[in-house]
Amino acid sequence: MNEHLAAALVGLLVCGLGGALTPYLIRLLPEPPPVPEPEEGAELTAAQQVLRDEGPKELYADLGRRPRLAQVAGALSAVAGAGVGAAVGWDWLLPLLLALVPIGTLLGVVDHHTRLLPSIVVLPATLVALAYGGAEWAFTGERHDFVTGVICMVAVRTVFWVLWFVRQAGMGFGDVRLSALLGLVLGYLDAQQLLVGLYAAFLLFAVLGVAYAIAKRDRSVLKRAYPFGPFLLVGAWVGIVGPPLVSALRG
Repeated sequence: MNEHLAAALVGLLVCGLGGALTPYLIRLLPEPPPVPEPEEGAELTAAQQVLRDEGPKELYADLGRRPRLAQVAGALSAVAGAGVGAAVGWDWLLPLLLALVPIGTLLGVVDHHTRLLPSIVVLPATLVALAYGGAEWAFTGERHDFVTGVICMVAVRTVFWVLWFVRQAGMGFGDVRLSALLGLVLGYLDAQQLLVGLYAAFLLFAVLGVAYAIAKRDRSVLKRAYPFGPFLLVGAWVGIVGPPLVSALRG
């Protein structure tokens, strides 16, 4: 059996099972503190703007009990895992990537429904990814992948921090944290795949935003704050899967 096909089947199974745990894991998340009321005349933060536009966020306990969430999350995670396995094969990064796919599914679901990316998930995942790359360096003596990943992580996080600082209403700080994790992991693979992933995220966000505005016939929807985390995650998946797929088709 072709090694990429075998890795795809492993990704399908492992990530499908991990994704099916999404509702249970969401219910374990601690609820964030309530958003403070804005002071009179003060500029609204992103969280306060969402609260004003859409009301209180959905509780994690309620989100985790949504019907068919386990099936949908499991299916999405399985497809994503199969794509990652097919693209990467039996590479040293495969275990890390397959572990991160269900985590990405969980973060995408939470951000889509609550406009939040819990740091209790993102930060430990980033530390694990750092430790994984450091362990690979220690065992093989090859530091290129680890150094490239760290440089990409710092560069991407800096860019997103600037975007957050300049336009806080358009991007939450959770996106900044998530960008560091994705910059690190895609940097382990290749700087080109990192650029593809970031470009895909912003392109999808722009295209779907414009399409939504056209469907609603209301340009004001473009000024609202929307969760960017799911687009970052899908863009990262495109960055992992896209370039190897293009190379295979050309070959």
